Amino acid sequence: MIAILGAGSMGRLWAATLPAGQVAFVPRPGQRPKPVHYRLQPIEGEPHSVTVPWLQPGRSPGLLLVTTKAGDTLEALTSALPSVPSSTPIVLFQNGLGSQQQVAETWPERPVLAASTTEGANRPQAGLTVHAGRGTTWLGALNPAGQAHVEPVAQQLAASGLAVQPEQDILGRLWQKLAINAGINAFTALLDCPNGEILGQPFYLKWIDPLCQEISQLLDAAGQTSVTPDSLRETIEAVARKTAANTSSMRADMLAGRETEIDFINGYLTRLGHRYNIAVPVNQMLTEQVKQLN
Repeated sequence: MIAILGAGSMGRLWAATLPAGQVAFVPRPGQRPKPVHYRLQPIEGEPHSVTVPWLQPGRSPGLLLVTTKAGDTLEALTSALPSVPSSTPIVLFQNGLGSQQQVAETWPERPVLAASTTEGANRPQAGLTVHAGRGTTWLGALNPAGQAHVEPVAQQLAASGLAVQPEQDILGRLWQKLAINAGINAFTALLDCPNGEILGQPFYLKWIDPLCQEISQLLDAAGQTSVTPDSLRETIEAVARKTAANTSSMRADMLAGRETEIDFINGYLTRLGHRYNIAVPVNQMLTEQVKQLN
């Protein structure tokens, strides 16, 4: 049994694509254990109905996927893990950085893995989950206990039909995605526009170069592969063009009145800058302005 903690867009995408009968959502405190019914709109074809049960008391999952928002992860796992065997691999799907390290440090004896995915999913209305973009999910261990589980878990998740790849340097993958999100998400939330529209906005054009300068310095300080500011901007803008019509998760959270994950994207980079004594005024400004939206 594969248990999924977090019934948002990404959790529902995996629940709908993994083999039926082998997956269940983990109930959070106060949730009623009724099956979750929704429709999945695949990239190709018509929407189809999906029903996912809640994990019943006494059932021991062989794999736990955590698809909560980054800020909810530690609390959600604290509630869920007492009923999950200590040998069960935990796969973290959170955006940004910071929450993954918190989990690995809190439960060092458990096998903890992280996933970095470019699959796109959103919920434009209640009861509908849209697979908005085909991508790849990279999977790697965050602690020694997780190393032996990378290959078997990747094979298990590949049964979904989604592209899954083992990754030796998962932290590097997470940094790559963090850099892209840091250059897109906050701008889309502040400008209230789809990804592609930021590219012509004066606010974006004013701050993107100094932002890339900060991210480039932070990559070096964190021991990651060096990337020039110009290359960072090229990558960010290539992704923004490729996903031009998409609504970022941060803009979606802003529109829905939910707390955003800014603390784990530009906020994480801000804290890292302070730790390494690197000036990060643009990351700090974006973090503060997005927080004012909540």
